[in-house]
Amino acid sequence: MKPEIVQKYQEYRPLELKDRTWPNNSITRAPRWCSVDLRDGNQALVYPMEIREKTEFFNLLVEIGFKEIEVGFPAAADVEYNFLRHLVDNRLVPEDVTVQILTQAREHLIRKSFDALAGVRRAIVHMYNSTSTLQRDVVFGMSRAEIKKLAVDGIRLVKELAVEYQKKTGTIFELEYSPESFTGTEIDYAVEICAAVMDVWEPTTDRKIILNLPSTVEMTSPNLYADQIEYFIRHIPQRETAVISLHTHNDRGCGVAATELALMAGADRVEGTLFGNGERTGNCDIVTVALNMLTQGVNPQLDFSDINRAAELYERTTRMPIHERHPYVGDLVFTAFSGSHQDAINKGLAKRKLKAHTGEKVVWAVPYLPIDPHDIGRTYESIIRINSQSGKGGVAYVMEHDFGCRLPKTMHPEFARVVQTIAEAQGGEVMPQEINTAFENEYLQRKSPLELVGISAIEEKPDSGEVNLRLKISSDRAGFLVAGKTEFEGKGNGPLDAARGAIIAAAQGKLDFQIKNYSEHSLGEGSDARAIAYIQIERPVLSLSNGPDKTTFYGVGVSPNISRASIEALVSAVNRAFG
Repeated sequence: MKPEIVQKYQEYRPLELKDRTWPNNSITRAPRWCSVDLRDGNQALVYPMEIREKTEFFNLLVEIGFKEIEVGFPAAADVEYNFLRHLVDNRLVPEDVTVQILTQAREHLIRKSFDALAGVRRAIVHMYNSTSTLQRDVVFGMSRAEIKKLAVDGIRLVKELAVEYQKKTGTIFELEYSPESFTGTEIDYAVEICAAVMDVWEPTTDRKIILNLPSTVEMTSPNLYADQIEYFIRHIPQRETAVISLHTHNDRGCGVAATELALMAGADRVEGTLFGNGERTGNCDIVTVALNMLTQGVNPQLDFSDINRAAELYERTTRMPIHERHPYVGDLVFTAFSGSHQDAINKGLAKRKLKAHTGEKVVWAVPYLPIDPHDIGRTYESIIRINSQSGKGGVAYVMEHDFGCRLPKTMHPEFARVVQTIAEAQGGEVMPQEINTAFENEYLQRKSPLELVGISAIEEKPDSGEVNLRLKISSDRAGFLVAGKTEFEGKGNGPLDAARGAIIAAAQGKLDFQIKNYSEHSLGEGSDARAIAYIQIERPVLSLSNGPDKTTFYGVGVSPNISRASIEALVSAVNRAFG
């Protein structure tokens, strides 16, 4: 950047907190969660939600397990007011859920907010006023004393109305106070103004106040926010009567990190949104924070076991797409294109399955997958996706997982080269069905130069261990087979050895190969099951530098009869080697 640009900015001066303790802490329990999707998230939408959509979203939040939900700013707009009345009048708020509303520290807004809440069972009145040096100077032109008086007067009115409305309607009110732009406020002043608010509200250990400390605009690295939270907690009077709440934004891309470090610093509560929706770069993503806890063995007390449904409803009602790389929910987050990653995932899943079969306790430990996709309603079907950067492990995984073909390990590189050629030609991803089509074309549909028409007879001689068989073989190459014959006999120490003899005899000695590897397994189960056989043959080739050398080719055969499948595989390998 040009020097004149750089000089416009100055370093944020950190706190002097040399004895900080939070770096040695870890998150061991879930905080109190509060969704602000219907207020902070909704006000950031190009097309704000209608009452029907808000109701559907509210029900989703309840289903997920949120016990505190900020439903709007009822004094700011009729749709906000009407939505809250819709929830109250239609008894849509469950007994164990507390609705929260936001209001500025202005009398007429506070009074209208209480009107909107009348009749709800429990409510949090969230009042805020901006306390930062920048806002005091640029927006309000008010001193620290004047800003504090504004907060104290507002809280005094909230307290009076809470008593009045509780008597009239039975509503139980909690207070949440936010010194807006907390991170841009002198820390001693933030403590001072919150202490003044507490003096008016008079919280107790049974009736705590929520002190919400928002990173309204993310201005620093996450560790400095954690320092501010730890300092505040140390210095606020009557800490035991306060719930310390977090509300981070994502301007520096660190909203989740700031929240996690601040929880380590001693905070009790987190406000945020699903998938990080919110003004500018968004709010803290509660889904990510919660599932990060889950990966550490901490129950987040929120249920994201059907994350796809939550994502669908979110995208439909907010008209906001979720990025493919968004943690846990994006379309590509359980996808590996890199060949080495694919191989590691495949091996990790296989080892986990093996351990499960032995009855051993199995914890989740699969390379590149910090969480089991099944636990959040995702599947493994898209974990391995193939492009020109993919490797043999990924191709093998697709063939086994999607089509039941357990390719021998020595076959992986051979077929991976086939798929890579397709990927490079297409310039993009090769879908599973395309991979299977390539497999069939390469191994099962080759009929040149030989085609196995049938097996006339197989005769086994137990005394000698010899097997005689007759094969019906045709060829599309003139003169390749013995003229005038369609059946050819072979002898060997087993059906495959005998089939090799028959093929060599049929081709009049033009073919020279040995059977190197053989494996087979069933495809499917029950009466419809078929056998699939894999045979690797080795043939000599002429090397200009070292004389005769050898190379290998695999063939594949599929049939309800294992002998037929094996011989089909042998013919397939021959066709690939000599075609």
